[in-house]
Amino acid sequence: MPRFTTSDGLSLHYTDQGTGLPIICLAGLTRNGADFDYVAPFLSDVRMIRLDYRGRGQSQWADDYLTYTIPLEGRDCVELMNHLELQRAAILGTSRGGLIAMGLAATVKDRLIGVALNDIGPELDPRGLEVIKNYIGRNPAQKTHAEAAAIRGAQMTGFANVPDSRWKEEVQKLFTETPDGLQITYDPKLRDAVLEAGAQPAPDLWPFFDTFDGLPLCAIRGANSDLLSADTLAEMQRRRPDMIAAVVPDRAHIPFLDEPEAVAALRTWIEAMQ
Repeated sequence: MPRFTTSDGLSLHYTDQGTGLPIICLAGLTRNGADFDYVAPFLSDVRMIRLDYRGRGQSQWADDYLTYTIPLEGRDCVELMNHLELQRAAILGTSRGGLIAMGLAATVKDRLIGVALNDIGPELDPRGLEVIKNYIGRNPAQKTHAEAAAIRGAQMTGFANVPDSRWKEEVQKLFTETPDGLQITYDPKLRDAVLEAGAQPAPDLWPFFDTFDGLPLCAIRGANSDLLSADTLAEMQRRRPDMIAAVVPDRAHIPFLDEPEAVAALRTWIEAMQ
């Protein structure tokens, strides 16, 4: 099992598969590298490196939940690059992963080849933030994967034309089945970190977005997203007319990335970096 130790002593899990252009895949807030299973078959010609953030997936939980921050997770990403002896890499960032990418562009831009953002931008729609606050750190009421899968489609508003098999895969990634019911696959204290961060004034992220200047850039939005608005995507395109952009129908937050629109955008982005 590939692991490395961060400068503050945490053991983090990652996977490293394929050869060619190195792309570090950074998942959403509560998620992990398994999120990129769906798109992996379409990226077989690149080197996919997937990091489980501290406190998520198969990585070690931190004693201090206050280390569950975007700057520290960005530092972990750079330390993974150092561990792998990678001078430069591209970033495919889903939600939280895209925010981390903005931080990396602002601080270590020379280490980046390009950035793709999955349903995230410099402005976060308050509707989506409220949804996140409501579920983060809490185990579901359902007791089994089968029970959770049966209602997952109805819970995920804004999604349509998703096969039942996908919802089964999703709940297996998100929850561990135990005799006491389903358990989340991340440190519950992540909730405290997020709520504490949300109590502070939100920073202006547009200057961070602007640091992507000169890097091949891609943005993918779910047509029904409650986190990345159509207006924000339009402003991103205004600032970066060369940005590769795609809107995925029948998807909210977040697209799975194996949809035709998402795959086409990512393939164009990869070509721009080669």
